[in-house]
Amino acid sequence: MTDRKTILAGAGVNTRLSHTGNNPADYHGFVNPPVVRASTVLFPDAKTMETRAQKYIYGTRGTPTTDALCEAIDALEGSAGTILVPSGLAAVTVPFLAFLSAGDHALIVDSVYFPTRHFCTTMLTRLGVTVEYYDPMIGAGIESLIRANTKLVHTEAPGSNTFEMQDIAAIAAAAHRHGCVVTMDNTWATPLYFKPLDHGVDISIHAATKYPSGHSDILMGTVSANATHWAQLKEANLTLGICGSPDDSYQILRGLRTMGLRLERHQESTLNLARWLAERDDVARVLHPALPSFPGHDLWKRDFCGSSGIFSIVLKVESEDRFKAKAHAFLNALSLFGLGYSWGGYESLAVHVSLSDRTISKAPTEGPVLRLQIGLEDVADLRKDIEAGLSAAAAV
Repeated sequence: MTDRKTILAGAGVNTRLSHTGNNPADYHGFVNPPVVRASTVLFPDAKTMETRAQKYIYGTRGTPTTDALCEAIDALEGSAGTILVPSGLAAVTVPFLAFLSAGDHALIVDSVYFPTRHFCTTMLTRLGVTVEYYDPMIGAGIESLIRANTKLVHTEAPGSNTFEMQDIAAIAAAAHRHGCVVTMDNTWATPLYFKPLDHGVDISIHAATKYPSGHSDILMGTVSANATHWAQLKEANLTLGICGSPDDSYQILRGLRTMGLRLERHQESTLNLARWLAERDDVARVLHPALPSFPGHDLWKRDFCGSSGIFSIVLKVESEDRFKAKAHAFLNALSLFGLGYSWGGYESLAVHVSLSDRTISKAPTEGPVLRLQIGLEDVADLRKDIEAGLSAAAAV
């Protein structure tokens, strides 16, 4: 194939997903790259070993398999480089450790993924970093929170569990005026529906465990940096000795091939169910940014080109002391929806979320929040399952 990169640059998303991160000509014509498992890599002579004058020098610094995945992610993100780490949480914590030091101040969105918050309030604080949480709807107003020692602003849109939108471009512009690094957890949208680096973000973070994997069997995170921040991110990652395995990288690369098609199905089914639930009297609110009724819808419509398969509903419950009982009744009545954490796989999941950690973006008061991951099952069957859950909740 001549000028492969140029051809793919102008191709559609599913074409790019099918052909990035692999070049059959490099591997005797085999369509998929080989799984190269390695720790030790041999050198031809002492001089090469001393100067490290060859592409691969040790397993923690990459193999052809991990490089294939990084190349594919870079192509999707438009990034200068990508690192692979063993989980989505590690994809957040490694850049925090890369760009923060004792005495620094970090601004973290209040609707952040809870394990990220736990890391910030425990380990980051113990290491001497001052952490402050901010309103996800603050937009350009975040400039008023930036101090002389503010070094990093972390964003996540939509927010975990309650799906608040953020004006990423406005936040990034304000942060950059003060020399701050801007990071974003973009797991919900993937780079297919939102490209953080195009909106001013410096470091794009994904739990590849979710949609890139797509089958609930791999744990991995990816962190992609722009040219300005790539060297520091890479050096920190090598210093920490954290890396993704070749076997898992192969499976994520395999999952990427169908991610576009899967996301289309997730989106279609999810919006179908979200719109239906928004019309029900026993549902107080549907928390999905693609719905016009959602407070952050205009931001989503402006910046995003699609939505994925996870959202939340707020049950309508008369008194707070009945929240848990109603939520548990709903969950226990489900048959197709599994009760489990994570999302992005082919199967539907449900969980009663706790928002007790919030300091600004408080939990809805109308009822318990139930997060629904909509899988690849038929919508009619999922609708029946949700109806059974709602009936059970009403009976308690």
